[in-house]
Amino acid sequence: MTATSLLHATSADFSVLFICMGNICRSPTAHGVFRDRVRRAGLEHCVQVDSAGTHNYHPGDPPDQRSQRAAAMRGYDLSDLRARQIRDEDFERHHLLLAMDWDNLALTEQRCPPSQRRKLRRLTEFCRRHEATVVPDPYYGGEAGFMHVLDLIEDACDGLLAHVQQQLHAAASATGTAGTTSPPPAMAARGVLP
Repeated sequence: MTATSLLHATSADFSVLFICMGNICRSPTAHGVFRDRVRRAGLEHCVQVDSAGTHNYHPGDPPDQRSQRAAAMRGYDLSDLRARQIRDEDFERHHLLLAMDWDNLALTEQRCPPSQRRKLRRLTEFCRRHEATVVPDPYYGGEAGFMHVLDLIEDACDGLLAHVQQQLHAAASATGTAGTTSPPPAMAARGVLP
């Protein structure tokens, strides 16, 4: 994470961290897709997007080439993303930490301070069209697995964007800035979630 993105992560009105095992397939794909959704919604000034892995298998590596190819076929560029492991400060910094599957959710829960556990969820909880409980790991499979992952992530990111917009609107209403052209002030308490 660059100094600029760290600044935005700590001052964003809402921040989302996507989590998988190595941060080279699923979580960077979700990072790229949601970043695009946020940009298209005009929310890049107040929504921070990041990703990390529960394991430190690929520190500093770009996303898997198969993930990048699948994403590029749908117009997403993942080439600037680099793998990293989740850090203790991520639990305080982000409003939502979204794991791709049950195993990575459990590993994240083990590291997470009890006071921050309300922020942990699975990405697929936001799916609107697919009835999936997890985003499966495509690493040992073929190209079709990467496309299936992208299908699930795009669906979940649509639902996630609606959720984040609701949270931003609620925060703006609470501070009396709803309907203004400037972004709402940074949310007073991290993790103000239903």
